[in-house]
Amino acid sequence: MPNTKPIGIFDSGIGGLSVLRRIRELLPSENLIYIADSRHMPYGDKPREYVEKRCLDLTQFLLDQEAKAIVVACNTATAAAIATLRAMFAQPFIGIEPGVKPALALSKSKIVGVLATEKTLKSEKFETLIRRFSDEYRFVTQACKGLVQRIEQLDLDGPATRQLVQRYVSILLAQGADTIVLGCTHYPFVSALIEEIAGPEIPIVDTGAAVAKEVQRRLREVNLLSDTPSPGWEWFFTSGDLDKMRQEVDFLWRPGAQVLSLPAEIQ
Repeated sequence: MPNTKPIGIFDSGIGGLSVLRRIRELLPSENLIYIADSRHMPYGDKPREYVEKRCLDLTQFLLDQEAKAIVVACNTATAAAIATLRAMFAQPFIGIEPGVKPALALSKSKIVGVLATEKTLKSEKFETLIRRFSDEYRFVTQACKGLVQRIEQLDLDGPATRQLVQRYVSILLAQGADTIVLGCTHYPFVSALIEEIAGPEIPIVDTGAAVAKEVQRRLREVNLLSDTPSPGWEWFFTSGDLDKMRQEVDFLWRPGAQVLSLPAEIQ
């Protein structure tokens, strides 16, 4: 398989662009295909079987584009489908989970706060993750209803978004959390707001950089890192409104990027 074949990344919406950004920073010569499954977002309030079917459809599309590895840039989708995807396909799959482990090293009180979607917090994968450390650490969690929708509307600092972040962060701080984990790929887009509200003494942890390093490690392991000195390209696809996706990519990535609709059969 030629090393210039693309890496595929998908999420239920634009949140995974925060992961894409980290991958691009670390791997500037890789070609990247990103899918925002916006017609079906948020995944967090969908049945597990529904999310798994969407993941299979999006994966097949990326494999049709000859993706050499796939990043499931969504905590909910990772919990619902990553095991099935790895069992069905030979390509490397890199999933997402809240950055609990790096947060442990930063916490002095041993009370770690986690902001995530309700689906992620209730997933067996997340419960297994925190159970590993629960003898020594206490985890306080907060489901952030409505926050993904504010970010999808590109409202990163408006009154409604501020009100939500203030409420959710305050709940964690009131329970003694001295470190906050961003358990959804959308949330890094409001990390500056979270830091402002939490205060400079509260570390904020997201997993984008760790995911990018894992992509690099997995591709190096199978000798599939890009071997060209040229900068890589990015293509963006959406199952939702094309004009809206173009606006989102212009705002969160760069103006003029290639943005296309997914084929009708997987809309």
